[in-house]
Amino acid sequence: MSELDIQIPSTFDPFAEANAEDSGAGTKEYVHIRIQQRNGRKSLTTVQGLKKEFSYNKILKDLKKEFCCNGTVVQDPELGKVIQLQGDQRKNVSTFLVQAGIVKKEHIKIHGF
Repeated sequence: MSELDIQIPSTFDPFAEANAEDSGAGTKEYVHIRIQQRNGRKSLTTVQGLKKEFSYNKILKDLKKEFCCNGTVVQDPELGKVIQLQGDQRKNVSTFLVQAGIVKKEHIKIHGF
């Protein structure tokens, strides 16, 4: 057995791809739709990455009216403005944003279980 046959295990970072994609903060201009678990069966849907020229309050108002849920716009120091909605609204929000012409389907990333 020569030295070339021996492979030294190296560290593998499973999140290297995700960190490389998200490191540009706004270069790819993806809209991220995430779900966060609250107490028990309660959950929270967050929408992050919409362009700054959109009126977040008007989008929130339409989302709340369309899906019969409550929500708010939160100002985060790192992420900017984030829309939060009650319940698991990931599919609903993605179809709404595409149909309203706010975001193209290929620019939406849905995260969660």
